[in-house]
Amino acid sequence: MSLPDFKLLRPRSIQVALDSLSHHTGNVRVLAGGTDLIPSMRQKLFEPEYVLDLRGITALRGIKPQPEGGVEIGALTTLRAIERSDFLRQHYPVLTEAAANVASPVLRNMGTIGGNICLDTRCLWYNQSLTWRKGCGFCIKKDGDLCHVAPGGTKCWAVFSGDTPPALLCLNAEIEIASASGTRRLPLRDFYTGLGDDYRKLQPNELVTRVFLPAASADYHGVYRKLRVRGSIDYPLAGVAVVMKRSPNGNSGGHVADVRIAITAVNPAPLLVNGASELLAGKAVDQTLAEAAGDLAAKICKPLTTSALTPEYRREMIRVFTKRAVLAAAQIADRN
Repeated sequence: MSLPDFKLLRPRSIQVALDSLSHHTGNVRVLAGGTDLIPSMRQKLFEPEYVLDLRGITALRGIKPQPEGGVEIGALTTLRAIERSDFLRQHYPVLTEAAANVASPVLRNMGTIGGNICLDTRCLWYNQSLTWRKGCGFCIKKDGDLCHVAPGGTKCWAVFSGDTPPALLCLNAEIEIASASGTRRLPLRDFYTGLGDDYRKLQPNELVTRVFLPAASADYHGVYRKLRVRGSIDYPLAGVAVVMKRSPNGNSGGHVADVRIAITAVNPAPLLVNGASELLAGKAVDQTLAEAAGDLAAKICKPLTTSALTPEYRREMIRVFTKRAVLAAAQIADRN
């Protein structure tokens, strides 16, 4: 499939990029790494008049520990750089593990943290060629007015499939959003809408420019578990991130001071599992508690037929992966 015709814009500063985005609003698509946008353009999901290539803006790259604690990550920082960062591996290990699970090494060399946060939602009926989609009568998310996932419904159930956002949610990450008129900062948990066709709170003239991880979330032990058909390349069909902190005097068999769990690929948005800390805090993790955490995560899953695997299987795997991730995080905490 060939790319549609477009004009390529290559700004060298954030301000020029924002001015171009404002000037061409409605006729432009933003390219960070291009690992998702280019295939979508080949499928004629997007046919913009302009493509705004941000890769020349060096100010949007880098992992910068802050003097007061925490860290700032530029939105164009590659997933490979995050995976290999000694600082992030030491203080925010769940993020490096999640980044290491994205696609393949070649794609991680190109893909960016900002692009993974803004990843388009996916569906069996949406991510197809124009000919295929036309034969199905299109859908709510693109060119149509019906949902093949939930026939008769008025809501798009296309699923969010990013790997790093659940890890970032566990770390209480915030993002900076910029436009030609200024910047705003909001918690990542408030960025997603839960709607498959309008999945993020980002205006057409805005860019995600930075990610901030707070000092309070540093040094939590964390793991990420991902279900996919192939061991590389594939998007998650279910994903679970867990971070855990032991009580100050905790040792082997010690009690949990705090725990956070987030899931991805089973809803139109990545979600924190409410009640996880209340369930586990002050207790020693065992099989029964880990199973209870899995049940809690499974309750908020709403996987529908948006992939080749059945919704029932994906929900069950969230339950299983959450249990395994909680036990693994507890074991890592015991060793440290």
